[in-house]
Amino acid sequence: MYQVLYRKYRPQVFSDVVGQEHITTTLASEIESGKLSHAYLFTGSRGTGKTTCAKILAKAVNCLHPKDGNPCGECEICRGIDSGAILDVVEIDAASNNGVDNIRDIREESSFAPVACKFRVYIIDEVHMLSIGAFNALLKTLEEPPAHVKFILATTEVHKLPVTILSRCQRFDFKRVAPQAMIGRMQFIAAQEGFTLDDDAAVLIARLADGGMRDALSTLDQCIGQSSHVTAALVTQVAGMTGRDHLFALSDAVASGDAAGAMELLDRLYAASCDMERLCADLTLHFRNLMIVKTVKAAADVLVCTAQEMEDYRAQSKRYTLQTILSCIDALQTAGANIKKGVNRRVELEMTLLRLSAPAVGDDLSSLRRRVAALEQSLQNGTGPHTASAPAPAAPQTPPAPIHTPPVQPQPATAAVKTVTDTQSEPAPPKAQQSPPPQSVPQTPPAEEAPQEDRMFDRWPQVLGVLAELNKPLWGVLMNSTAVLHGDFVLLQSDNPALPVFIKSGSHARDIREAVQRVTGKKYRLGIFSQPKPAEAPQEQTPKHSPLDAILQKAKDGGVKVNEE
Repeated sequence: MYQVLYRKYRPQVFSDVVGQEHITTTLASEIESGKLSHAYLFTGSRGTGKTTCAKILAKAVNCLHPKDGNPCGECEICRGIDSGAILDVVEIDAASNNGVDNIRDIREESSFAPVACKFRVYIIDEVHMLSIGAFNALLKTLEEPPAHVKFILATTEVHKLPVTILSRCQRFDFKRVAPQAMIGRMQFIAAQEGFTLDDDAAVLIARLADGGMRDALSTLDQCIGQSSHVTAALVTQVAGMTGRDHLFALSDAVASGDAAGAMELLDRLYAASCDMERLCADLTLHFRNLMIVKTVKAAADVLVCTAQEMEDYRAQSKRYTLQTILSCIDALQTAGANIKKGVNRRVELEMTLLRLSAPAVGDDLSSLRRRVAALEQSLQNGTGPHTASAPAPAAPQTPPAPIHTPPVQPQPATAAVKTVTDTQSEPAPPKAQQSPPPQSVPQTPPAEEAPQEDRMFDRWPQVLGVLAELNKPLWGVLMNSTAVLHGDFVLLQSDNPALPVFIKSGSHARDIREAVQRVTGKKYRLGIFSQPKPAEAPQEQTPKHSPLDAILQKAKDGGVKVNEE
């Protein structure tokens, strides 16, 4: 009868366990020296060898002829434990035996001496599934068991175990099996079974297994059921994948801003019965790989992919900034959470791809950050919108002979400007020309330059987007504000009465100037926009009357002669 690969090639000694040398070496040394603990706790992700090591340990402590801490596998004890004929080694599934009564039975049985073995060994798998009452019933026995009893607990969720249980066990943490170790083990099995396993197919299986050796052998078992020559295409077909080409195509559409192309590709994948939740997860991992390539020098040691895929990742990572990659990962993770609780998975993923490929349609912070990052990139490349419309510098003209004329008086402006006290770059005017009023306008430009009229600053929302990253409190104050351009001034308009004081404190004004320069490429001075107050009509002054005047008038009316002096 055919036996699946992960059962047929289950390790029988510690040296056969793949990728857990830090644990197998310690266990073999303890057995060889006789310094055994009464309780062991094996924790780690699925398929990393927890139950396998527990069975090897149970055989090794009872083996009649151990070799370097490993069971011989030939004595009657080893053969009896493998066949299940010896009942002194008990394996319990806590997922289905998690009650208090089950643990009480173990406690009562443990008081009896073993029949055939030296130790009675209890292997409790998925121990985190035990109830609180069962843990309490196990606690005293686990702390002070009889000398002939050993407990081996295995779990994938160690955080669910009570601290009182953890403190009474010798804990071993199983790591995820490294891809290269998994590939070597699969090539060994392929040589033993007589089938061919391509290198790129082994790499793909190791990537799909996600550190679990059992999962890798299960996938390999499915592949050899179809063909004795296992290729990457066969692995892709068996695993229900469509390869990574669609991931590169989707990310290319996002980088190019081709929203229509992304929607068409997603429609084809949906028609091919591609699961939207799985596609969202794969696309998230794809951008994670781009992030690794963008930040890690030896990315080939971190990523599990073929050499051609590594070259594709390097080429595509050049089309993205690191900030854009992080924004895409954040948006896809949010979409993955919404897909699980949403009504229509396809619609949720379509909306996410549309926001990624066309950030202008998104109103969330992630889309705004992407637009700012794209604008910064265009400014660095010299292709920003201000470069195309910037006027050519005027040719220098020979200045005319100096003519002594009286100084030009300041002209009234359409808006009063309250200049912010952060423009140290402007030289202070002489004392004789300083204007005393607190609200003053910038001086009229020289005669050869025509004064500019006020106009709305259309790119102020982009400036606010940059401020959202530079200075979050300032962004909150200016969130509903607008701005006006007045010559080389940017005049702020806001209903917030705290704006003047807030700008003058700290480095807020500097952050605004920096944000404006990032968006426009020009340096502006700051001011606060305020409408000029209408001139009030002069009021007629009424003569003031003394209270004595009324008394004198009454006296005159009564015929009394009054001396007004």
